[in-house]
Formats: sequence, structure tokens, C-alpha cells
Amino acid sequence: MKVENLQALIDAIENDDQWDNRELGADEGSVKVVAPDAARQSAVDESVGLQMISIRLPKALIDHFKFLGDVHGLKYQTLMRQILARFAESEMKRLANKAISAQSKAAIGEAESTSKPGRQKRLNKVA
Repeated sequence: MKVENLQALIDAIENDDQWDNRELGADEGSVKVVAPDAARQSAVDESVGLQMISIRLPKALIDHFKFLGDVHGLKYQTLMRQILARFAESEMKRLANKAISAQSKAAIGEAESTSKPGRQKRLNKVA
């Protein structure tokens, strides 16, 4: 780093109140658009656990999500991601509860049949 650049950095750090009150850094000259290359975008996606997918949806559905996103102050793709995450979490819980319920019923049935040996024979005769 050049000495003049280093001095500018030191000055900027020492004048942090100027950054806070927007005397520094708020003009368009301080802004630079950086177009992410594929490697940078891939690194960002990897760091936050995202994966690009392609999906075809009805235009009306996308329009609904855009409207709802505006209402909730979100971009529509962010809203879609949140809704899909909530659905998947809810569905996983539903399936887990169903499995637990089936295991509980099986355990209760097994406990009843082993605790009352004559009961199972009577049930078999009725069936």
C-alpha cells in the first residue's frame, strides 16, 4: 500500500464521526459497483448455504408473490424462500409427529398384549 493511501486510510479512521454524519462516503464518487464474477458469487452462496435452482412457475403466481412481497417489504424471491422454508419445516414436523404417534400406538398395543395374555386370544376370536 502506498504511503499516501495509508495516510488517507488513517485519516478516514480517525475521522469516523465524518462517516457517521455522512460528510464522507455519501456521495456518488465514493460508490463503486462491483459485478460479481462466478467464483465470487459461488463463494457467497456457499457461505450462506444457498444453491441456485431453476423452476418454471405460472406468471400469475409470480405476480402474486411480487404483490405480497411489496406488501411485506420483501423482494418476491426472498418471500418465496421464506414461505418454502416454513412449509418444509412444518411438513417435516408433521411427518415426525405422525411417526411418533405410530410408534406410540404400536408400543401401547404391544404393552397391552404382553400384559394381558388372554386378551389377545379373545381379540383374535372376535376378529
